[in-house]
Order: sequence, then C-alpha cells, then structure tokens
Amino acid sequence: MPSEPSRDLEAVPNPHPGRDYVVTCESPEFTCLCPMTGQPDFATVRISYVPDQSLVELKSLKLYLWSYRNEGGFHEDMTNRILDDLVAAAAPRRMTVVTDWLVRGGIHTVVEASYPDAG
Repeated sequence: MPSEPSRDLEAVPNPHPGRDYVVTCESPEFTCLCPMTGQPDFATVRISYVPDQSLVELKSLKLYLWSYRNEGGFHEDMTNRILDDLVAAAAPRRMTVVTDWLVRGGIHTVVEASYPDAG
C-alpha cells in the first residue's frame, strides 16, 4: 500500500545525546501552492540541526513535507511553519531550515529560519 501525506512528525531516540553533531537533510522536491495564483511553487528544503534527546524520523519527514503539496502559503510562512513543527517534534539544541525556491516572475527567493532565534 502506498504511503500518504501526513503532518505527523515522529522522533526517535538519539543514540549519542551527549555529543553535539549536525544532522543535515535535504529535499529537492518540496511543492506547495502560491496563495495568490494557485500555481505550484517548487523548493529545495534544507534542514540542519544539532539533536538533543531525539532525531527526526526520516520517513515521517518525507510524508510531512509531502503534505504541503496542495496547500497555499507564502515562502516565508512555509519555512517558519516547517521549522516550528520540527522543533516541536524533536526538541533540538539548534535547528535551521532553509527553503530555496525556483524562480517565479524573475525573482529567486531563499528563506532561512533558525531556532533558537538569532535575533
């Protein structure tokens, strides 16, 4: 049976919680809908984090990102929502989410959001 999109992010135990190390995940196939036109937007999502007690389970991450396919949202909102949901699921020490959007209307957009907030 094929998998279905899901907003249920899962976390698994970190086998090395006493050490700071960086986990980087990249998905070049993120899609959502432009809230103004309804046309598809395409992005590469890069997630880098230093785990604490938990790791983000990768299949749940794939299904989570897939769940945005038919949803409208601005680039900035999508990036911050992804960060908020991942932080809530895995409680990392640090995390950064970068979305690198394909050119639309002659404009290339990259959005970066971090936890804890650097500002």
